[in-house]
Amino acid sequence: MNQTNITSGAFLQHFASGTLIQGTEGVADNTTGKITPYAKGEGLSAEMSTYYSDYLIDNAEPYLAHDLFAQKHRIPGGAKTISFRKYDPLPKRMTPITEGVTPDGQNLRVSVVEATVAQYGGYVELTDLLIMSAVDNNLCMATKLLGAQAGRTLDTISREVLAGGTNVQYGENAVSARYLLTGGKASGNHYLTVDCIRRAVRFLKSQNAEKINGSYVAIIHPDVSYDLMNDPSWKYPNQYADPAHIFEGEIGKIEGVRFIESGEAKIFHAPDLSSDSRTLVVNGAVSGTANVKFSGSAAGIAKDELVGRWVLIGDQRGYVGANTADTVTLYTDSTKTAILPVTCADKTVIYPGEAGAEGRDVYATLILGDNAYGTTELGYGGLEHIVKQLGSAGTSDPLNQRATVGWKANKVTVRLVEAFMVRIETASTFESGAN
Repeated sequence: MNQTNITSGAFLQHFASGTLIQGTEGVADNTTGKITPYAKGEGLSAEMSTYYSDYLIDNAEPYLAHDLFAQKHRIPGGAKTISFRKYDPLPKRMTPITEGVTPDGQNLRVSVVEATVAQYGGYVELTDLLIMSAVDNNLCMATKLLGAQAGRTLDTISREVLAGGTNVQYGENAVSARYLLTGGKASGNHYLTVDCIRRAVRFLKSQNAEKINGSYVAIIHPDVSYDLMNDPSWKYPNQYADPAHIFEGEIGKIEGVRFIESGEAKIFHAPDLSSDSRTLVVNGAVSGTANVKFSGSAAGIAKDELVGRWVLIGDQRGYVGANTADTVTLYTDSTKTAILPVTCADKTVIYPGEAGAEGRDVYATLILGDNAYGTTELGYGGLEHIVKQLGSAGTSDPLNQRATVGWKANKVTVRLVEAFMVRIETASTFESGAN
């Protein structure tokens, strides 16, 4: 029998009345005009369920820049733990082979990295009145928006794992820490440059990191690509790549690195020091003490409100171990085992210290080799589309007023080989804020 799915618009009208969901409607037969009923209580036919599941994944994938270059594994059936395999390189064979004598064989050295899968999800509620009165197909629109939400969520999970990598390069290595990165200064700025890329590539090559389709790849924020793309060595994709093999979001190439632009790239943003002031001001000169009095529009901060924060006073960075309404007690690190001896003049500005100099945003550009990390696939149970029809809640929805559509995902991302990735941290011409 030649069957086609009921159109999305027609489906929505049946969804509104409840008849399709309750099993009295189904798949239309183009030949006879008859309807093959759905089983009662299933909600969507297998065809419609597949359509919406694929639609959800299609709308999630454009946001997954941080998953593009991972080892991908299916969600294990009936288990929460997934194993990623890491193969060690074989050592050189420097001993000549003797004629007629078979040399000893070698064993593959395999390391197993295990990770526990976690679940994430979200949904929206569709009321009967909204469904019946709306001109647009709310199920399709809800699925599209949920797909975008799922994509951004799953992408951020991977991004945060990658941003925790141990190989960090601060600009051109002119400074030794994130809080020293500056921007907007006449005396010099720590923006992303070609030399930054060269240094990262040198490191990956020295670690024998394999390339991905002939190049290393980078995930870069648009604010940072602005600072890099004026270099005369920059090449656009149409200058070097077959259009059929351009990565999603690819913007160009330089120094053997292909760049994928994403507004979801990691930004280290330091929150304001209080609800009504980004900065504080030192109240009275300080000389070799851990306690610093402050004043300003935020004076009167609650006791211990700043505990756990980092602050910058000049070029000194301290961890707030305690505070009163007008004084902070600073330590060298979060263990609070050593005080920070602060020396500064009266009226020195106190900046939030979790990002760059003077609290400036710091951007992470990830340079990746092959098999640097692994993650789970969207398909095969990785991402699921879920529809609950009007009245499915039983007595908790006695008037059949609410339906829901949502997504649920099983996800984990792990770094496999730290030496195959570099995180370049820089300032930028722009200030974007946290994401």
